[in-house]
This record gives sequence, structure tokens and C-alpha cells, in this order.
Amino acid sequence: MERYRSDATRNAMDPYATLNVSKSASAEEIKRAYRRLAKELHPDLNPNDPAVERRFKDVSQAYNLLADEEKRRRFDAGEIDANGQERAQRGFYRSYTSAGRGGGFSGFGFEQDGDHRDIFSDLFSGRRGGREGRFGKRRGSDVTYTIKIDFLEAANGARKRIQLADGRTLDVNVPAGIENGKTLRLKSQGLSGVGGGESGDAFITVEIAPHSFFRREGQNIHVDLPVSLSEAVLGSTVSVPTIDGQVSMRVPAGSNSGSILRLRGKGVRDQKDGQRGDQYVKLVVALPDKIDDQLRTFVEDWGKSQPYNPRKKSGMETG
Repeated sequence: MERYRSDATRNAMDPYATLNVSKSASAEEIKRAYRRLAKELHPDLNPNDPAVERRFKDVSQAYNLLADEEKRRRFDAGEIDANGQERAQRGFYRSYTSAGRGGGFSGFGFEQDGDHRDIFSDLFSGRRGGREGRFGKRRGSDVTYTIKIDFLEAANGARKRIQLADGRTLDVNVPAGIENGKTLRLKSQGLSGVGGGESGDAFITVEIAPHSFFRREGQNIHVDLPVSLSEAVLGSTVSVPTIDGQVSMRVPAGSNSGSILRLRGKGVRDQKDGQRGDQYVKLVVALPDKIDDQLRTFVEDWGKSQPYNPRKKSGMETG
């Protein structure tokens, strides 16, 4: 309150200072400054605060003068004062708060001309009884939140509980297949409106934690699957993790590291058409943690009779 009182005293004779703009400010800059202050000082948002209400009147009166090109010119030329009074004729003062000019916003120092109607159509739409009748409805502000979910929750869908700014809790349905960084809109879950206006919306941005072995590319899932030397050479049926759980997969005999097998329909569901992608399984031949004498002897004997150079075959080595 003290800040507004001191501001009003200091700026009473200077509409530029009242709106906190320079004397060279453009009409658009003056309008933006007024909109900002009108929102901040609106009596519906500051009930029972005479100091704020006086400040609101001062701001409105300053804008009424500076928004009018002719009035602004006359003020800058020293022909009228900040109240719109003729400096040479003190008795001449046409009140812009009287009913003679329509009085749509009487008592706050500005006319209800087209320009003011444009500004206040955004801030306070409609005019009815009570607080709503004084300035009309105003929609509540939107709010934003971020929720962090794990990879499988994003792939399969989940229900997450968040706490809103006003202390309420809300259960959010995260649809299956949502992508990292996507935003969910919860209608009317933002801040409450003013004067009976509707509530704003809540926007929930989803952050997905990476998985330890799954990777997502579009609607497809990729995973590197370790297989043993015997499974790769001889072929085998192995267990493979998917976003739905473990499934069995046949590894063909003679499979090599880098071989890729596909599991149809084991990817992520497309949010548009409901179709699921595939899972691609890349085989990685893994030797045992400890090479025993039996394996070493076998490989030595086999290598002598079956020499081969995989680097030469891939073109990485010549000669």
C-alpha cells in the first residue's frame, strides 16, 4: 500500500511517470504499459484496498490523456495539465469521469471509447451485477506442470497423480505411446477465474526417463540382446524382454554379432491410428566371463584348421 501511495504522490503531475514510460514512448508502448498496470491494480484482484484503487484511477486517467493524440500534444506543449485542465483557464475542466461522456467506467478517470473497450474486452468481458457487474468476467490463468515418468509408463500408458498450485491433487491419464516433451492439456484445471469467469487450463509436459536397455525410434523399440557362443553357433530359443514382458524368440544357427531379428507388433502404439510398431533385436555374441582350458584348446585347434579374417571380409583390412 505504501508503495502505491508514494507513487501516486510522486507522479501526480506526470502521466508518463504514472505509466512508467518515457516521453518519447509510442502509442503501442503506452497501451502495453497501461494494460500491464490495469491487470496488476484491478480492484477485483485487490479488494478493500483504497490505495490500490486510487493508483488504478491515476493510471486510468494518465492513459486517458496520453492515448488521445490531441490531449497528449496539448499536455506536451504545456497547454493542459495532467488532469486535462487548461493551464491558462483554471475554471475550464471537462470531467471525463462524469455521466456526460457515457460514464461506462465512471469513477476511474477514462471514457468508455472504442480504444478502452478494446483493451477491457480482454481484461474484463461482460458487465453484470456485483463484482462481475463492476468489471465483468475474467478467465483464470493457465498453469504449466512437468511430470517425470519412466520408459515403460510412457510406452504402455499410466495414471499419475500431481499436486496443483492451489494444493489440490489431480490424477492424470498418460496415454500409451506418448513421446518425450509432449504436453497434455487438462481443461479448466488452471487458476480460478475472476468475477465468475471460467478457470484456466493446466498444461502437463511429460519428461520420459531413459531405459537401461530399451531404445525408442518412432514407434519401434530397439534392444541389444547378448547371446552365448553356443546359442549363436548352434541356434537356440531364448527369452527376450519386450515392453509387454518376456517372450520367446528363435535364434537361428550360425547367427553372428550384429544380426537383427524382428518381433512384429511388439513396439509402441501409435496415438493416431492405434497401430503398434515392431521390436528389433540385435544379437551380441558374448563370451563367458572366464575362458577355461577346454575352450581355449578347442579354439586353438579349430583356428589352425579354419583360419579366417572378419576384418578383411568387411573391407576394413586389405592385403
